[in-house]
Amino acid sequence: MDSESPIDDASVVTDSLDEYDVDESSSVDDGTLPSGRYLDRELSWLAFNQRVLELAEDQTIPILERANFLAIFASNLDEFFMVRVAGLKRRISTGLAVPTNIGWAPADVLAGVAQLAHVLQERHANVFRESVKPTLDASSIHIETWADLGETDRERIDEIFAGQIFPVLMPLAVDPAHPFPYISGLSLNLSIRVRNPKTGKEEFARLKVPSMLPRFVQLPNDGSGLLRFIPVEDLISNHLGDLFPGMEILEHHEFRVTRNEDVDVDEDESENLIQALEKQILNRRFGPPIRLEITDDMDEVTLGLLVRELAITEQEVYRLPAPLDLGGLFQLARIDRPALKYPRNVPTTSVSLLPTEPNAVPDIFASIAAQDILLHHPYESFSTSVQSFLEQAAADPHVLAIKQTLYRTSGDSPIVEALIDAAEAGKAVLALVEIKARFDETANISWARKLEKAGVHVVYGLVGLKTHCKLALVVRQEQGVLRHYSHIGTGNYNPKTSRLYEDLGLLTASDEVGKDLTRLFNELSGYAIEKKFKRLLVAPLHLRKGLLKRIRTETQNAKSGLPSGIRIKLNSIVDEAIIDALYRASNAGVPVDLVIRGICSLTPGQEGLSENIRVRSVLGRYLEHSRIFSFYNAGDPQVFIGSADLMHRNLDRRVEALVRITSENHLIELDELFDLAMSEETASWWLEPSGTWTRHSRNDDGEPLADMQNVLMKEIVNRKRSGGLR
Repeated sequence: MDSESPIDDASVVTDSLDEYDVDESSSVDDGTLPSGRYLDRELSWLAFNQRVLELAEDQTIPILERANFLAIFASNLDEFFMVRVAGLKRRISTGLAVPTNIGWAPADVLAGVAQLAHVLQERHANVFRESVKPTLDASSIHIETWADLGETDRERIDEIFAGQIFPVLMPLAVDPAHPFPYISGLSLNLSIRVRNPKTGKEEFARLKVPSMLPRFVQLPNDGSGLLRFIPVEDLISNHLGDLFPGMEILEHHEFRVTRNEDVDVDEDESENLIQALEKQILNRRFGPPIRLEITDDMDEVTLGLLVRELAITEQEVYRLPAPLDLGGLFQLARIDRPALKYPRNVPTTSVSLLPTEPNAVPDIFASIAAQDILLHHPYESFSTSVQSFLEQAAADPHVLAIKQTLYRTSGDSPIVEALIDAAEAGKAVLALVEIKARFDETANISWARKLEKAGVHVVYGLVGLKTHCKLALVVRQEQGVLRHYSHIGTGNYNPKTSRLYEDLGLLTASDEVGKDLTRLFNELSGYAIEKKFKRLLVAPLHLRKGLLKRIRTETQNAKSGLPSGIRIKLNSIVDEAIIDALYRASNAGVPVDLVIRGICSLTPGQEGLSENIRVRSVLGRYLEHSRIFSFYNAGDPQVFIGSADLMHRNLDRRVEALVRITSENHLIELDELFDLAMSEETASWWLEPSGTWTRHSRNDDGEPLADMQNVLMKEIVNRKRSGGLR
């Protein structure tokens, strides 16, 4: 994610949304559970994005971070429409949509989504106009309008327009000789109505704001010490006379179209998956419109033309105050003003990877051989752990083979370079590249070809399944014996997002784990069908079954009077079979704690259904991304980390892997992580029995509650200073 596009930056809070899921769970309603026990997944996702918006509203958060949360909200919503809403509309139009998990007709879901999305977009615009912009002003960062500028400023802006903007603008007339132009998805546009003063005839033109221009154009220094910007469309709007000389400008307004930008490749019918995917990526920009954003001053004549030409319904029109496309605030959030941002956090090197002797060169293989190492990013450095692991493996003459999955990685990835170096050094290297990772398809195709040219064995996984697991296996010869060194993580092999995502990873020299990964890689690259693993739970064949078995064990233990407990940390939970099993566990008396960042279709705290279930959500400066599954197991804990959320796509249509944690210290650390997340002294959102989320950020005395991420930063720094091991 090197481009820092809105979609990339959006991943600070949410990763890519999945395709529209049809109910494929294995849940069987035996009549013991009430109807209406699920929350709608689309509305739950919008509730998650509302929590992001609440961070932007929080005046205790530094102002550039608040601007960043506004941008995240905007690009999150863009992706939601491009994928989820578009997928729902497509299935309605083709007759393939089925009632949702709460029994609603798809058209009713679409109406509910539109109603809430309208409210949230208006609230989002108001937060910018009434709170964030004034606070930026007070912090000497001004977003000006043309009306704010004096004559001297306007003269200097005229020079910027003539030299840097005018040459790349392309106004397009609409008349009998010029059909209505194609409006690309997420582009910012000006609708312009002009009149010929000689004939009195009115004409319409569309002007696309080129995406290569900065969203906010920085104004020249006027000696005030202020950083001043003007929205690029405002600047262009006030130079329309240069684009339409001799014409009278009657109206001009901004608008923006969102399109269905999902891709759909039939792998069974595609002989060459890469070529088929490249074709679909090219077609992506031609998807049907699903949302039209307009400024609230747009005249009815122009709106009528846009609605007619784009075939947009009234429900799909979002009338908002200027400026549109607040995802552009990512640009301002990158301003180098440390005092207006979260305090800088420098990740530490895991104490388990530090050399035992002063000034000694770290030997990562010796460290892993000595003990399993549980990594916690971004508090602990990705570059001095996972990246170093692969770089040392590439350079080590004793390493014979490296096998790795790549789902998303950065454009200048040192991970990819390490695999290339290893192949060029004569090692056997296998890279499983998931080229169907949404919105990263083009980058992944590019890296796949680069790896192939270097001699890496590149494979694309199993037909019909995305390979989402995060795995790396190094085979090393030591005293005539082959030894396995493994990494299993919850996040992508991406050094850039590793500084923004909260993730866990296990480095281990366990022969049991190494053999499990060897069998799994053979299954992914060849034709092996592995039915049993020792320390892994693998989807799609065994993961749901394995989790359901452990939930039933806790349920039976509670019924038998034995101690029990379930704690799960995820991005999202939707799978009905898992949810129903958790309801039954709750009814048996099992305490269930869920830490869910995003979608939650489970309803907690309802008498006779889920009174023993608590749900919390933690959002902050880092994307909470780790997945943890913990089962008390009558005092012999079964705890797993890995790549899977509890959604149909993860359990049925992806290759996912969880690894069981066995170190006593690691089990304690993960248990303490849950204690912190669920504590009433920790700031979080609580999911109420009504299905609404309530923010708890202050105690009864009005004092701020502890920030979970700040607490972890301090704990890990202190651990390094004290030399403690985990």
